[in-house]
Amino acid sequence: MKKKGVLNAQLCRVIAEMGHNDLLLIADAGLPIPQEIERIDLALVNNKPLFKDVFKAVYNELTIQTAYMAVEVKEKNPQALKVVQKKIANLDFISHEELKEKSHHVKAIIRTGECTPYANVILVSGVIF
Repeated sequence: MKKKGVLNAQLCRVIAEMGHNDLLLIADAGLPIPQEIERIDLALVNNKPLFKDVFKAVYNELTIQTAYMAVEVKEKNPQALKVVQKKIANLDFISHEELKEKSHHVKAIIRTGECTPYANVILVSGVIF
C-alpha cells in the first residue's frame, strides 16, 4: 500500500504513464467530458473534492512544463486562477471553447466535485531531466 501522495489507483496509473508533452485535464463537476477520453471521476458530492485539493495532489506527483486555463477564469473564478498561478509560472490562457476542444486530446480528465465556473486546467507534462 502506498504511504503517501495520490492513493487513487486509476489516477496513479495515468500519472505514471504520462510522457513529455502529454496533456492531463483537471475539471470542475460541470465540464463536458468527451466519451472517448478516460474519465477519472473523483466527484463525491458538490464541492468534494475541491479543484484546489486535486490540483495540489496532482502537482506534487507530475512534472509540469506548462498549463492552459480558460481566459474567463480571470474574471469568473480568480480563486482557481490563484491556486494554479502559485505553482505554475508558465500558464497560457485560451478561450473556454478552445479548452473544451483541447479536451479531446488529453490522456485523461480528472473530474472533481468543484461547483464554481471555469475551475479547469490542462496540464502539459514535462520531463525530470
